[in-house]
Amino acid sequence: MTRADPLAQYNKKRDFKLTPEPAGKVAKGSGNRFIVQKHDATRLHYDFRLEAGGVLKSWAVTKGPSANPDDKRLAVRTEDHPMAYADFEGVIPRGEYGGGTVMLWDRGTWAPVEGKSAKDIERGHLHFTLDGERMKGEWLLVRMKPRKGEKRENWLLRKIDDAYAGGSDDLTGRYLTSVLTGRPMAEIAGDEGGEQSLKGAKGKLFAKKMTAAAAHNRKVAKTAKTGARPPKFRKLQLATLVDSVPAGNNWFHEIKFDGYRALVAAAGERVVVYTRSGLDWAGKFAPLARHIAALDLPPCLIDGEIVAYGKDGNPDFSSLQAVLKRGHGAQDEATDLRFFAFDLLEEGGKPLTALGNLERKERLEALLGDAAPPIAVADHVIGAGEKLYDAMCGAGQEGIIAKRADAPYAGRRSKNWVKVKCTRRQEFVIVGWKESSAKARPFASLLLAQREKDELVYKGNVGTGFDADTMATLAAKLARRARKTAPVEVDRAAARKVHWVKPDLVAEIAFAEYTAGGAVRHASFVGLRADKEAKDVTPETRAKAPAPASDVKISSRDRIIFPEAKATKGDLADYYAAVAPVMLPHLARRPVSLVRCPQGRAKQCFFQKHDSGSFGPHVRHVPIEEKDGAVEDYLYVEDADGILACVQMGTIEFHGWGSHADAVERPDRMVFDLDPDEGLDFADVKKAAADLKRQLADIGLVSFAMLSGGKGVHVVVPLSPGHSWDAHKDFAKRFAEALALSEPGRFTATMSKAKRKGRIFIDYLRNQRGSTAVMPYSARAREGAPVAAPIGWDALAEVDSPRRWSIGDAEDLLERAASAELKGWGFARQALPDF
Repeated sequence: MTRADPLAQYNKKRDFKLTPEPAGKVAKGSGNRFIVQKHDATRLHYDFRLEAGGVLKSWAVTKGPSANPDDKRLAVRTEDHPMAYADFEGVIPRGEYGGGTVMLWDRGTWAPVEGKSAKDIERGHLHFTLDGERMKGEWLLVRMKPRKGEKRENWLLRKIDDAYAGGSDDLTGRYLTSVLTGRPMAEIAGDEGGEQSLKGAKGKLFAKKMTAAAAHNRKVAKTAKTGARPPKFRKLQLATLVDSVPAGNNWFHEIKFDGYRALVAAAGERVVVYTRSGLDWAGKFAPLARHIAALDLPPCLIDGEIVAYGKDGNPDFSSLQAVLKRGHGAQDEATDLRFFAFDLLEEGGKPLTALGNLERKERLEALLGDAAPPIAVADHVIGAGEKLYDAMCGAGQEGIIAKRADAPYAGRRSKNWVKVKCTRRQEFVIVGWKESSAKARPFASLLLAQREKDELVYKGNVGTGFDADTMATLAAKLARRARKTAPVEVDRAAARKVHWVKPDLVAEIAFAEYTAGGAVRHASFVGLRADKEAKDVTPETRAKAPAPASDVKISSRDRIIFPEAKATKGDLADYYAAVAPVMLPHLARRPVSLVRCPQGRAKQCFFQKHDSGSFGPHVRHVPIEEKDGAVEDYLYVEDADGILACVQMGTIEFHGWGSHADAVERPDRMVFDLDPDEGLDFADVKKAAADLKRQLADIGLVSFAMLSGGKGVHVVVPLSPGHSWDAHKDFAKRFAEALALSEPGRFTATMSKAKRKGRIFIDYLRNQRGSTAVMPYSARAREGAPVAAPIGWDALAEVDSPRRWSIGDAEDLLERAASAELKGWGFARQALPDF
């Protein structure tokens, strides 16, 4: 690729009278610029470009960059491009070299790692860092050994495993708009002189309307965000201390971070950081507030923990105090502070506290898809809490938090959140200090107390855990709080040489146990808790961990439901009990139609959507007006017991509406079912799903793939409610018809079996009032007991059957559900284009 004029090949391939691309001239740039352009040419790809030697060294990454270190993406070396190309976005006319739509998808700066340089490109191995809007951290570009007769240079682009590494679908699958103009591909393609992404008369009309709608929606969203205020403070959910990790898959488990609890309220650039008592500490955590503001979030209220890391690489409360003592002006924004978000209480002006814990967590994953360190969503595991607990204790961490997956958020302490600690640590009020005989120490120990029945009760002394700076700071605070009388009752020996203080300082203390008299034994000072008030400091006692329990009894557990798989009703119930936590975020509170097969799938099966009362109290009802004006009670469930009550009544499949029971007339989920003709194989369906995803992305809509457990794939498009069922159905119909018109040999939008010959039917009819689609993780009444399984777009390409998972794979499905591949699956805040 080395040549006298590095841009000769670039200029030779283009007629600048016909293309809007800039002419090739070597130019002096900033020296470290990088860009990525999404390029819809003959094939969609991503052009990755690094500034070096006055030009942009370029590679075409066929599948786009991935933040998953396990993904090695093919990157074909192309001709060098001029520096002016770094700002290019538009449409290259069809017929010209590279004809198609170009989006500026990412931009920023790059640098070789220490000891490396840009000259390593010609050596075929470049190790570098990126600081872009979407691509960050360490990366590798490695040239592959050429095959015999191969003329092009094939390289591999790979992410290094660091703090910025993540799932493979979190980049190209979630970021669908330009970093330069905020436009989706269809809007860029819709510029005058460009071609629409959907061909044909109806397709062009549809695309033009989508282009205008996308621009309108961006403007409306930006206006709404600019004028919005951050949400107000809410009382926090608190965890109950328990003696062991709760068992069962209805719990998910997170690390108990050793830091300050914080409630972040954001609306665009406006950010408030509330302490647990409702104080605004955005000033104290200014670097974090700036990072959150840069995310340009809709109005939202996020619960989480602010931490700093110690020398051992673990979150450390003392290190956090040291950072705060230095002041935010001295803080290194990239390393000193981290905010681990773990809950979402409000979004877009709508409270979410009534939703289940895991559903709120999934919505949080979708909301913070743009986040990168120092902002992160706390990881979790479903079930298997003992393993996480042992790992945390082995690493010297504080412990874990376990949360009941289907429980709402309560602004109080409850057993729906429990904490299991590796060591004893509690808060105490400082009520006095004892003199020290050593000149270097301003005090020998601190006297501690906790509030019991509205009175302070003496709890012993702490004399270790202080360094010189901490002692000096404490001594100054204690001197300002001196008082003559004791704020607690103590015996004469304990009061000897004690200087009493106003009891308003809260300290966190680690200790081995309580003595018979109620004093702490082997106590060590951890730090002051400025975020907690003395009036709230009470003793923590370990309660019994909640036991797994269900009010639903499954009868006839040995009845064969799936003859071929020899799977019983008990097996089916156990499957649903296991996957209920990951199923409920999608199923809960949606009107459902059940496929009931009381004698098994090989016998009589039927749909049921109404209930005469036979399902019991765990299955809820919502009155819905029918087409004829009559009102009928429809079924829905809210928790695992509701699912099991349906299974007890012979249910195999769950099919849900595209709206929720509390907002029946406001659809929020669109599903395209790709149903192939019998002559087609699954590879055709997978390709069709990928094409559908691409067309939706062109108009700025994020979509998700699900194996149906039947013949095909469902493409799921989550939407913000606010449009009517008529608009919902009309959009789905036009979109399906436009695709069918663009490729009539592959697709049909007509249900007719005769017109489906050799084609894939894009079933949009599920997107009308009263229609349903099979829900994620639902079993199917088919041979082999298959299930409908969410799947990442990259993983879809590797699967060879829509029935890949069955009811015997609950453990695998749970593990996948908590993986990077499926974080935030099925959730996205996006409006239906208005036209």
